[in-house]
Amino acid sequence: MCGLSVFVSSRPNAGPPDAEAIATFTRALESMHHRGPDDTRVEFTDGMAFGFKRLAIVDREESAQPVHYPPDGPQAGRWTVVFNGEIYNYKALRSELIREHNATFGTQGDSEVLAAAIHYWGTSALPRLRGMFAFVAYDHWTSTLYAARDPFGIKPLYLLESTDGLFLASERKALKAFGADGDAVLDTDALAHYLSFQFVPEPMTLHRQVRRLPPGHRLTWTAGGGLRIDRYFRPSLRPLHLQPEAAFASIQDALRDSVRKHMHADVPVGAFLSSGVDSSAVVALAREVKPDLHVFTAGFAQQGYSEIDVAQDTANQLGLRCTPTVVTDEDVIRELPRIVQVLDDPSGDPSLIPLYFLAQTASRYVTVVLSGEGSDELFGGYTIYREPMSLAGIGRLPGGMKRGLRNLSHVMPEGMRGRSFLERGTTPIEERYYGNARIFDPAEKAEIMRFTAEPHTAITGHLYAETADVDDVASMQYVDLHTWLPGDILHKADRMSMAHSLELRVPFLDSAVYAAAAGLSTELKLPAHSRTTKHALREAMRGIVPESVRERRKLGFPTPTRVWLKGMIGDWVGALFADSQAGHLLDLNYAQKLLADHRAGVADNSRKVWAVAMFCLWYAVMIEKSITPQTSFTSRSTTADRMSAM
Repeated sequence: MCGLSVFVSSRPNAGPPDAEAIATFTRALESMHHRGPDDTRVEFTDGMAFGFKRLAIVDREESAQPVHYPPDGPQAGRWTVVFNGEIYNYKALRSELIREHNATFGTQGDSEVLAAAIHYWGTSALPRLRGMFAFVAYDHWTSTLYAARDPFGIKPLYLLESTDGLFLASERKALKAFGADGDAVLDTDALAHYLSFQFVPEPMTLHRQVRRLPPGHRLTWTAGGGLRIDRYFRPSLRPLHLQPEAAFASIQDALRDSVRKHMHADVPVGAFLSSGVDSSAVVALAREVKPDLHVFTAGFAQQGYSEIDVAQDTANQLGLRCTPTVVTDEDVIRELPRIVQVLDDPSGDPSLIPLYFLAQTASRYVTVVLSGEGSDELFGGYTIYREPMSLAGIGRLPGGMKRGLRNLSHVMPEGMRGRSFLERGTTPIEERYYGNARIFDPAEKAEIMRFTAEPHTAITGHLYAETADVDDVASMQYVDLHTWLPGDILHKADRMSMAHSLELRVPFLDSAVYAAAAGLSTELKLPAHSRTTKHALREAMRGIVPESVRERRKLGFPTPTRVWLKGMIGDWVGALFADSQAGHLLDLNYAQKLLADHRAGVADNSRKVWAVAMFCLWYAVMIEKSITPQTSFTSRSTTADRMSAM
């Protein structure tokens, strides 16, 4: 994992940059130092700039970037490539390139293999890449820039097009110097979606001029032809009527192979461990490769909000060393401004807080960690995926009867038993489900927003249209694969780990594992006879993970948000609302009432209050500049420092 920054001018014969332009670009790259403290390279040519921050994982002594390919011959240096991520099948691709094209290589790493693949295969190389990646490749012969992002959006790539040219970077903060700033460019549609989803859905950002290259997409840009983005990968979840035992075996084989490939590194590798089957499966399979695997877990001092004991028990059963991290309220208040700064855009997901501290601890021992992200979306791990089955009866009623029941639900008192069931059962899934979080509904958004904006269906509507031929469960998974997974799960995983120069790898989001999951029927994921989720994965892990874990309900580092808001953190949030200058965007008196009702026990408003608080904190840090994050943190050590400490 690394950080890249690229600029290509739209002006012909732009010439070399002046000293001020060089200094601005270099400072922008330095804002991503945490992504790559091991090496910094900046190259300027006529009308172009390439910057790279490296976290050295493979071929550590060589494989510096930018890469220039081919290394020799009549086309020497035709391509300049910068690349963030890992290509896990690069050795096989290298052999194939040598065999088919007599390709030559000067290094032993994956970045040069990627450059060679682009040189010989063009963008048709993309489906062959097994890994996580965001790369930019410039063809000096045709003056054409290409970029692409991995199928699931594990690695980020931001872009800003202006009259000067095209800017690209791994984090939005590295583009800040090249576009307007402040309220003038704040995208209120993106803010409205944040209030619905608890994150800003891709390709949007809160900056109207900056967008993200979507997962599974590629970009082409020329000075004369402009920008073109198209899709090269679209996930599909359609049942193949597999025999259960064959499906379970396929999952086990694919995941075992994926974990083995994800373990490859020239630096220390560990893993995150929570209470569920996802991380336990990854850890158990990684232990087959590395019997002394070091695992890490996190929890809170509040009773009922710690998985440390469970994770420790799992580690003991597997014979592994487990290092825990306990997060205190003081830790949260101290580090939240830094967390918000690292995120670039606000997130209302409180689970990123333990992830931040977990990564901080792990970074003192290892440079790479394996984690279980992606399993729930592929294998049906969220309990809400069972909702279509529970609502099937009411869904079969005649339309007139459903309308009557829906009207009845509207006059029933809030919290009355049966109200939610009637309301959900009579609402079409396209309106009812827009992700795991669903913070403010449309009526509540109208109360708190001081502006008008497009509805949440602007994000999810086309996704339901693309899944009209599958059942509701598969449609819900499809929505999450395109929104929740890249916008929340993978975004926080990348940023919280990279904040501490730690590479996080996700073996579930592998092309072979995806293929094994894509053909599963709903019955194999969520059997009618059981209340468990991810049935196929649990069966595939029989005999691999401890039985006490295989059937355990997922918790996923639970966060005591509702408890926090009744104590000192709640006091801090109240002061944040009172001092915020974002009142022209959100009704902060309404937010204060939500907080007061929560603290009085009138309603559990924790998720709503937290989402608004994180926006206000973001606004204070990024727009007002009234809060300055701490700039020092313990894990700025290089990879060499960590290896010498082992």
